[in-house]
Amino acid sequence: MVEKSFGSIAISKAGHDKGEIFVILKSDSEYVYLLDGIVRTLEKPKKKNKKHIQSVSYTDSSLLDKVAKHEKVTNEDIKRAIKLYNKMSNQKQ
Repeated sequence: MVEKSFGSIAISKAGHDKGEIFVILKSDSEYVYLLDGIVRTLEKPKKKNKKHIQSVSYTDSSLLDKVAKHEKVTNEDIKRAIKLYNKMSNQKQ
């Protein structure tokens, strides 16, 4: 199972947002909190059951670097991470 931790990419498997790509903000025993930088921002993350997401084995290193340096992560950073993942996954096909 892929780790569900900050900066990891997840794809929604259920609900009205099925198929959408998110960045994981945090997780607890039952839920993950997801961001897309547009509708689901750092101020208003999506709370979703862990069973309803598929974790992807991709973590944006620039997000982790910012956290390690105690810099503020912005919604623009989240959007960029999703865009980079989309670009990378499209190149594999």
